[in-house]
Amino acid sequence: MVEQSRFNDLISRVRNRDEDAAKELAMHYQEAIRRAVRIQLRDAGIRRVLDSMDICQSVLASFFVRTALGQYDLESPDQLLRLLTTIARNKLTNQINKAIAQRRDMRRDVEFNDHAVAMRGADNDPAEQASAREILDKVRERLSEEERYIAQQREQGRQWSELAVELSSNEDALRKKLTRALDRVMVELGLENT
Repeated sequence: MVEQSRFNDLISRVRNRDEDAAKELAMHYQEAIRRAVRIQLRDAGIRRVLDSMDICQSVLASFFVRTALGQYDLESPDQLLRLLTTIARNKLTNQINKAIAQRRDMRRDVEFNDHAVAMRGADNDPAEQASAREILDKVRERLSEEERYIAQQREQGRQWSELAVELSSNEDALRKKLTRALDRVMVELGLENT
């Protein structure tokens, strides 16, 4: 994991969409995310169609978008690890529930969705970097004017308390507003399940 002394710098660089920082974070946390998923993948049929790397890539994609838009205030490597593994467990549960709801035959060798196929084997090349920027732009476009303003201010490093005073609101209400907005848009774009 990342030492506390480098953690704040790393998160700041990730928030500013530094690709080297994203690679470093992925390198440090990828195995822990995959381990959390593998622990939950007990059924051989599910393991045959859903790999821990699929979920890991989805977790990291979601994390990077939400971090760039200022949703998370992370103070320690342990807090980040708990967040990433919780996201991973939730994504896995959603995928399993979706498969069960669709009454998928777990003996068939198919992916659960096109997103998992797209994420498999992804390298960080210029086309993918452009795609990541496009995704972030699409997320921003779907936010309301107020939601976009909150996200932009958080991207610029403004604290929740400052925004609460400016917008005559409270910190928790603003956090929830941005979280719900990002949840809605990520589902609309097919980046997360309902």
